[in-house]
Amino acid sequence: MFSGLVQLDDSLNIKPDIAKKWDISEDGKTYTFTLRNDVYFHKSDLFGNDSTRTVKAADFTYSLNRLLDEQVAAPGRWILQNVENFYAVNDSVFEIQLNKTFPAFLGLLTMKYASVVPHEAFEKQGYNFRSNPIGTGPFQFKIWEENVKLVLRKNPLYYEKDEQGNQLPYLEAVAITFLPDKQSGFLQFVQGKKDFVSGLDPSYKDEILTPKGQLQPKYTEKVSMITGPYLNTEYMGFRLDGPDDAVKDKRIRQALNYGFDRAKMIMYLRNGMGTPGTNGMIPTGLGGFGCEGYNYNPVKARELVASYKAETGDKNPKIQISTSASYLDITEYLQREWQKIGLNVEVDVNPPSTLSQAISTGKVSFFKASWIADYPDAENYLSLFYSKNFSPGGPNYTHFKNEEFDRLYEQSFLVTDDKKRQEIYKQLDAIVMEEAPVIVLFYDKAARFTGKDVNGLGINPLNLLTLKTTKKDKKE
Repeated sequence: MFSGLVQLDDSLNIKPDIAKKWDISEDGKTYTFTLRNDVYFHKSDLFGNDSTRTVKAADFTYSLNRLLDEQVAAPGRWILQNVENFYAVNDSVFEIQLNKTFPAFLGLLTMKYASVVPHEAFEKQGYNFRSNPIGTGPFQFKIWEENVKLVLRKNPLYYEKDEQGNQLPYLEAVAITFLPDKQSGFLQFVQGKKDFVSGLDPSYKDEILTPKGQLQPKYTEKVSMITGPYLNTEYMGFRLDGPDDAVKDKRIRQALNYGFDRAKMIMYLRNGMGTPGTNGMIPTGLGGFGCEGYNYNPVKARELVASYKAETGDKNPKIQISTSASYLDITEYLQREWQKIGLNVEVDVNPPSTLSQAISTGKVSFFKASWIADYPDAENYLSLFYSKNFSPGGPNYTHFKNEEFDRLYEQSFLVTDDKKRQEIYKQLDAIVMEEAPVIVLFYDKAARFTGKDVNGLGINPLNLLTLKTTKKDKKE
């Protein structure tokens, strides 16, 4: 329903959206956007007799100010944390000035937080934007029965066209159904009552996929599966200033890293949905991926454990891993594998909300976590190890601190050449792997399932659902 200055294609390239072009100053701090003049808000009585109007640069000033407004308390306010100022130069030119160089900034602007909204909807007394949203996107709001169904209709004023000059979107409408659990959603999908289901829930993964990640034979005639890399790194983290001494020793952290077969884990516990995490924290699909991580090496793992025990006199180190019930199968597999290298690891299962709080406040020493990218730049992952980002105020949950890492991380912000910056990212990831504040388990895969009559859906590493080029065959 919404659109912004820029957008991502399925390869995570930043493309024009409402801004048809942009310029970035030599110092990387000033972004000047030139807007299209044919973008209209969805039709509404708010706009008087014309029932719509074109988007002007001042609408972006208004929309970004809402993002900063403490009364609004927008969860996406953080995307503007490096912004000094922004303003409309005239109706078609919008300028943003940063307080420091931040090469990933355009990627942040592709997030839906940066979408444009009309000031009329918030200035009219009694108008409820939540139940009558107005945007500029390919679909417009029609009906919403909370917890039951949401219906969107094609926006006849939408500005984008396909390569042949046909107006997008192709679909007349999109209906979204709200169901109590993923199992019932999957059942309705296989019965032909739904066109699309996203993700592979443990409740039905064995029903639809073989252990090698192929569709089960009974579904190949009526179901299409689309898979691709997903910018999600699943990992275990060590709290380096936490209560347990054993995990503060690098040998133990490295031994745990070497002590299990990631490829076997992916095949038997994930039905092939994922890539073994034998590189760094940066997942496949992002520039900077490819530093050397840990492969299965039980001999090396046992040597490290023996060295630790001999030097410290700690013959039975206390190691407890905290996880949630949905990852119990993986943690129990790891527990069995680590026993073989001479380490007894206890498993502590917590509700997800309790676990998140305990990780943030340092109540647990060894924990299961994941990091899904918000924007397409590896800085997203490396921010987890910058010492000024210590939790609970920031995302550095391990409290990793390394002077060389901090120096290179700060240096990367000043490099506007993507290839050079990605080389620095690889160096940063290599430092993290050597010090092992984390165990990278796997890089996730996104999976989408549709009926055979749905075409043009596509997939991207952020798993954003874009339906403007999707078609559904008409029934005979």
